[in-house]
Amino acid sequence: MEYNTTREHLILPEYGRNVQNMIAHANELTDREERNRAAQAIIEVMGQLNPHLRDEDDYRHKLWTHLFVMSNFELDVDSPYERPSKEVLAKKPETMEYPKGRIRYGHYGKYTQRILANSNEIENEDEKEFLQTTMGNFMKLQFLAYNNDTVENHVIADQLSELSGGNLKIENLDELINTKEVLKTIGPKTTNTKSNQNKKNGKYKKRY
Repeated sequence: MEYNTTREHLILPEYGRNVQNMIAHANELTDREERNRAAQAIIEVMGQLNPHLRDEDDYRHKLWTHLFVMSNFELDVDSPYERPSKEVLAKKPETMEYPKGRIRYGHYGKYTQRILANSNEIENEDEKEFLQTTMGNFMKLQFLAYNNDTVENHVIADQLSELSGGNLKIENLDELINTKEVLKTIGPKTTNTKSNQNKKNGKYKKRY
């Protein structure tokens, strides 16, 4: 009896062993025209086995790339696309550099912190007052969206002043939007736990 562990390794298992055997047979053909016809037939089979690829852009290009990959880049046929290089496909992508920077309050986000840090560039008093009221209300909304507890207006005012380096100061705390009105727009916070979901689906039934 033949076991899969003793067979040749499947390079792309989603196409199955028969396709890989067909490619191996095509690679042994000595006549180039015959190899080209075999490659075209194999491409059609590969497309039928993976119809979802047709929804992707340039899916036939991907099929031809897979064909060469499964032949270990040894199949010598005329491809309508540029022949892929084994070295290029095996090359590891460059390490992505993640932005570095400390966020003082995560629920406000880095852009809020950046806007407030640059508030010292605003010289017009009307613009500065508009900015501090707008950002104060935005910060209150963000705070309540990410925290279950309520928040006092003086906390928002203090953090606004802190993040702006003292350039923005809300003197009248009543300028900020009402907490109840904010909570109405946010809606009730629910936790979709597995237990709650099972109860909702009627998985837990009363036993008698």
